Amino acid sequence: MKSTLTLVAVAGLASAAAAQSGSLSIVASASTVFTTGAAATVTLAVYGDADFGTAISGGGFGLSAAGGAGIVDGMTGASAAWGALGFQDLGHAADGNYNGLIFGQLIFPPFIPADAASVLGNGPVLLGNITVSIAADSAGVIDWSTVGGIGDFDIEIFDEVSGGFTALSGAAVSHGSASVNVVPAPSAMALLGLGGLVAGRRRR
Repeated sequence: MKSTLTLVAVAGLASAAAAQSGSLSIVASASTVFTTGAAATVTLAVYGDADFGTAISGGGFGLSAAGGAGIVDGMTGASAAWGALGFQDLGHAADGNYNGLIFGQLIFPPFIPADAASVLGNGPVLLGNITVSIAADSAGVIDWSTVGGIGDFDIEIFDEVSGGFTALSGAAVSHGSASVNVVPAPSAMALLGLGGLVAGRRRR
């Protein structure tokens, strides 16, 4: 009976460990970008979250894009301030794809606690920002999604209670997406012409 209970307890612990998961998400600074006569920019903020632990200690992510060819001129990345210790910018891979950002911090409790900005439980944690340069007079829809496999793990979680670190990759991490609609804005002259047409119709 004791051995059966032990097996059940071990199985329960294994299930609990398997249930630990994280997520990456993207929030774009604008859902529509106008490009008539000038280049434009949009910022993609990437956030991380987990269903366990105290803080995100580090990780790495890239971006995969569909529809960016001929629209995206360039991209630059920066980690959140708390992750600057392990920061590596792997650069733009063309057409809206991004090779990746690697970020991290030193946590050594009680002497070096997790940075407050990396603490879980108050909503997703900002991991980094990618600034995208959009070509003038371009048009289309760009769909971005986060991708893993950039570093040793996608996100690593620190747990204050156990003092341990858990690396999450592959199926343990769900990936988010964001879309930006790029459209040439109507020119001022075109708007004036449209206004004149409407006024002319009203006079009749």
